[in-house]
Amino acid sequence: MNTQGIVGGQKKRVFTVLKFVFLIVMLAAYLMPFFLIVVNSLKTKKSIIKQPLSLIDPLGPTFDNFIGAFDKMNFLQSFMNSVLITVISVSLIIVITSMTAYFFVRANWKINKVIFSLMIAAMVVPFQAMMIPLVQVYGGVFRMMEYKSSLIFFHVGFSLAMAVFIYHGFVKSNVPIALEEAATIDGCTRTQTFFKVVFPLLKPTTATLVVLNVLAIWNDFLLPSLVLKQNKQNFTLPLSTYAFYGTYSVDYGMIMAALVLTTFPVIVLYLFLQKQIISGVAAGAVKG
Repeated sequence: MNTQGIVGGQKKRVFTVLKFVFLIVMLAAYLMPFFLIVVNSLKTKKSIIKQPLSLIDPLGPTFDNFIGAFDKMNFLQSFMNSVLITVISVSLIIVITSMTAYFFVRANWKINKVIFSLMIAAMVVPFQAMMIPLVQVYGGVFRMMEYKSSLIFFHVGFSLAMAVFIYHGFVKSNVPIALEEAATIDGCTRTQTFFKVVFPLLKPTTATLVVLNVLAIWNDFLLPSLVLKQNKQNFTLPLSTYAFYGTYSVDYGMIMAALVLTTFPVIVLYLFLQKQIISGVAAGAVKG
């Protein structure tokens, strides 16, 4: 009887069970903050302060927080601002970076390699290091603050390097040049070849970048707070939640409800595109 094989099989099963339990615990720890936000959004302010970890309000769940948050944060206006800024920014990011990465891969010029290296190096610089120059130059010199178009411009600029890097890896390893040569023989111009042949092949990476950039732009608070700090009509959803923070008191129930309303759209988007995200990350990995 092969006792070593039996012992080895038992150890493997024990390791699998422990790994599964560990992952469940980590998942629960990760989801717990969001779960508490949802639960507390259905409770009164008094119940949140006295029993923040209780699952149900003693008087029963209430939707008054959502009604009050919807009105106080001017939800429809803020929602439309967030949608407009996010859609235009992401669209520009996808079109500009996909064409740039394609050009960098196919045009083997030294200047392209230098520019690509500089873009990769720029990814290391934290945004906080550019905050003061951003406000002084674009706000003080060019007077570009307080406009949604300016916020879109900044979002596109700060997102270019990462998107070009991801597209570059995908085009280099997953887009055969033979397809482009065949399209050229059939009479396609360079622009037609890109949009009719190359760009459809970038769908997994495009879906990944769409979700990543939507999450980043939709939930961003710091950059909009610098650009749109005075004009409340242009506030995005994260900025509009600031209305619930008073000088002497904070309405925790409305804050929780506002956070749920703010995060719900991007959660739905992620659930619809999660398969494309995983395949896009795997396909866009840099290969030797």
